[in-house]
Amino acid sequence: MPPTDATAHAADATDTGADTSPGTADSSATASSDSEDTDSEDTDSEDTLDLRLPDELIALFAAEAGTGGARGRTPVTAPAFITAVDDDLLGHVAEWRPTVTPVGVFQLVPVQVERDLPLVTRWMNDPVVAEFWELSGPRAVTENHLRAQLSGDGRSVPCLGVLEGTPMSYWEIYRADLDPLARYVPLQPHDTGIHLLIGEVADRGRKLGSTLLRSVADLVLDKRPACARVIAEPDLRNTPSVAAFLSAGFRFAAEVDLPAKRAALMIRDRPLRNLL
Repeated sequence: MPPTDATAHAADATDTGADTSPGTADSSATASSDSEDTDSEDTDSEDTLDLRLPDELIALFAAEAGTGGARGRTPVTAPAFITAVDDDLLGHVAEWRPTVTPVGVFQLVPVQVERDLPLVTRWMNDPVVAEFWELSGPRAVTENHLRAQLSGDGRSVPCLGVLEGTPMSYWEIYRADLDPLARYVPLQPHDTGIHLLIGEVADRGRKLGSTLLRSVADLVLDKRPACARVIAEPDLRNTPSVAAFLSAGFRFAAEVDLPAKRAALMIRDRPLRNLL
């Protein structure tokens, strides 16, 4: 089951196994059904807008469609200025430059399955990692998890964390507001989530988790001006993970019942980033 938790130090290890997969979010999720009911009651049926496309836009669509008979008509496609939108929902993670951290130069490098699958599979089969991520087993299990994100619309980007030139951690940077998490937690537009596991046993217990979480959260806020909050939901049982987030400048916001776990909702707020 896909993860929703991030890792820490000590057992620093790992993220969770959870219920909300970053690559397959339901963007129609809402924070409160009560507000929907209220809106529907307060809306006067006469207060409706007569919405229609401008004549110029209709003409552009007609030009794209062609004027031939039904058999020979060109399929209707949106004009270039309509479709030429930024389809990277996370601000081009692949272009994020290395950042200097207290433990060395660190960079998020988007996963390439052919190159990285053996390494990530090995990490997922570490018992400490598997307890929370629940992705142990043959390579196909990890591969399916990675490809589900890589073949999606860009709302989740799986990455290797490379410290001083060495891959040592696995990250998922995802749009929390477009994730199934939004069914259970009131989220704001552009809230960005983090999942993390420290892959190598030798790197655990050195407080690398909290140091890198702070640096990556700040990187997200720097690269995504529209994002006001960085979100995480570690399993409440994963006390080292919760402690790492607190040390990284996140605040404990709430306990949240998710389908596969009871989570600690952790938030790093842009206005508080220099205070915590």
